[in-house]
Amino acid sequence: MAFAIVGHRGAMAEAPENTIASFRVAEEVGVDELETDVRISSDGQLFMLHDATLDRTAAGPAGRDLGPVAELTWAEISAVDVGGGERVPTLEQMYAATTRFVQLEIKDLAAIDGLTGFFPQHPGYAERTILTGFSVEAMATVAEKLPEIPRGIIVSKWTTAEAHPGGYRKLIEDTGSSRIHSGAEGLTAEVVKRLHDEGVPVHGWPTRAAGDLRRWLELGVDGTTSDDPRTARRWLAEALR
Repeated sequence: MAFAIVGHRGAMAEAPENTIASFRVAEEVGVDELETDVRISSDGQLFMLHDATLDRTAAGPAGRDLGPVAELTWAEISAVDVGGGERVPTLEQMYAATTRFVQLEIKDLAAIDGLTGFFPQHPGYAERTILTGFSVEAMATVAEKLPEIPRGIIVSKWTTAEAHPGGYRKLIEDTGSSRIHSGAEGLTAEVVKRLHDEGVPVHGWPTRAAGDLRRWLELGVDGTTSDDPRTARRWLAEALR
């Protein structure tokens, strides 16, 4: 199996994160998958944003101190410049601008009801999506409401998966996950092999340096997420020489 390079929030090292510009750079770079974050506005618009507010990503003061985006209308959110004149894109705009497989991370459980309306109307987008998240509740909910779309539980370190009541196997079962995304702490080549033997792919995150990439290859994981996928692809080519 080829090792996958995943563009984190597009290619956020080269363009404002979670914007059409960032997604287009990631596509140009040739990422294997895109990773992005979905939220929902107070009036029901699904959109791409990591944080619960616009404070960090807004380009100027007009976009800050507006409060939680879940309490804002789409008109208020879409008016904010998030860098270089870019605006927060809708979920549909993100899919229309991309061709790659998408890791769609659920940041707000309220977005799930919106997704249950969105994907049946866009089966082509559903076919190139894996729903991800740190929340066991969110993953269990989408397993129930959108069972046709694969899921991938995210843990910041492998010990979190092992600490789940019943262990990592129960975590995978409780979330209906077909993949697990893990930080490096506690993850070993033996754990990765065991998961592979059980039919579970493993993605490691994050990759911020060439040493991170080499470490993931040593562990035998299936792919990794990088803020700078262009450079990560170069590191991968160098490591495989």
